[in-house]
Amino acid sequence: MKTAPAGFRKGKFGRQALQVLKERYLWKDTRGRVVETPEGMFYRVAREIAGVEAIYSGDKKKQEDLTRAFYEVMLDFDFLPNSPTLMNAGKGGSLQYAACYVLPVEDSISGILEAVKRAAIVHQSGGGTGFSFSRLRPGGSLVKKSGGVASGPVSFMKVFDAATEQIKQGGKRRGANMGVLRVDHPDIEEFISCKESGGITNFNISVGLTNEFMKALKKEGKYYLRAGENWPKPGGGKYKLGEKIRQVEAKQIFEKIVKSAWKSGDPGLIWLDWINEGPANPVPFLGPIEATNPCGEQPLYPNEACNLGSINLARFVKRGKKKQVDWERLEKVVTLAVRFLDNVIDINPFPLPEIKEAVF
Repeated sequence: MKTAPAGFRKGKFGRQALQVLKERYLWKDTRGRVVETPEGMFYRVAREIAGVEAIYSGDKKKQEDLTRAFYEVMLDFDFLPNSPTLMNAGKGGSLQYAACYVLPVEDSISGILEAVKRAAIVHQSGGGTGFSFSRLRPGGSLVKKSGGVASGPVSFMKVFDAATEQIKQGGKRRGANMGVLRVDHPDIEEFISCKESGGITNFNISVGLTNEFMKALKKEGKYYLRAGENWPKPGGGKYKLGEKIRQVEAKQIFEKIVKSAWKSGDPGLIWLDWINEGPANPVPFLGPIEATNPCGEQPLYPNEACNLGSINLARFVKRGKKKQVDWERLEKVVTLAVRFLDNVIDINPFPLPEIKEAVF
């Protein structure tokens, strides 16, 4: 049984925690038998991530000290990295350590299927994926090459959903997705209600709000549905990006969002213009952000990755007559956590070269 070396503290784990660890996190052999203790898992991860220091210096003492520091901060549940890091780091395999990615979806059959393939690779390696489907032409649009008509974003979302259903993330958990569609896309009403009948079960969905829509909603007025780049016009020719197609009542769309969210829990809302125009986007010169990771907490550009970690703030409250935050200890743990996550970026076996390039 793999465990931490002598001299490393033992942890305290409740029955439920041990059960979850055995089912999802602890190393198993080829016959599915658990072959490491919780302490062994934390040591495996701490040693792997601290080993990145060898890239910058050959100081073995520094690596050993950092291994112990990483081990103890996780053992005490002051800080934990995201699940793929705990599951995969230190095993010597190809499964990656980041949690979530945003992948581009282009308006062509080859582009759509390429995105499905890349999503399958990410899911298989232990990650989740977010997508903007706003570039896809609406259902019923002309497809010039085939002479047929486009299926639309919702139809293709079902292809992504079916692919996800067949793949577990690194053999540990079912794949997770986020689907985003701009509120000014012509198929927005179909998108809003696409989960009401119980379909598309491997997606969270969110409507991408715009300033134009929010202003129209405040005034109980109308806003424009707009075209994507080079979408075909019904009478021939092509639309320019953002060209007006038709007007709809903002209140009607918002009420549809609210009713659908009440029925199915989806869609959520992502105010895209707010993200792109505010300090949430530190690199606006790269263009607009169009999507987020599967749980919506991190807006990302195409091929970017979420390298997530959590700090348990309850662990930093001084107990006494007057409860206070232990700012000094919190500062130390935050600094250590950032060092840990920075090292993860350096050593992560990213599933696709485009992702590695975007992250670095």
